[in-house]
Amino acid sequence: MKNVIFATVISSLLSVACSQREPVVSNDQVLKIKYDTTAIDSFSPGATSVDIVRQIRMSSQKYQDSLKEALKLQQEEKRITEVLEKENKKKAETEKKLKASEKTTEPKQE
Repeated sequence: MKNVIFATVISSLLSVACSQREPVVSNDQVLKIKYDTTAIDSFSPGATSVDIVRQIRMSSQKYQDSLKEALKLQQEEKRITEVLEKENKKKAETEKKLKASEKTTEPKQE
């Protein structure tokens, strides 16, 4: 009787241990991944040409704003260089006047 009870306990443990294992997945099921989008390469009928994409980007508000900002920066740089050139011309003229006045006020040594 002990052997029968022992045999049933062992067989029940083995059956429970085998049922807890993960089922084996075949390679066919792993390789079949479904996506909700499809890839479109540059030669497919739904592809957009590079020129059209460039036109779309150029017409975007962000691009237009960046162009305006770049134009403002160029104008500001141009204004600053003009102001600096005027100041440099004034300094050069004052230095010429000072040199000319120094030459006329210097006593001639004979």
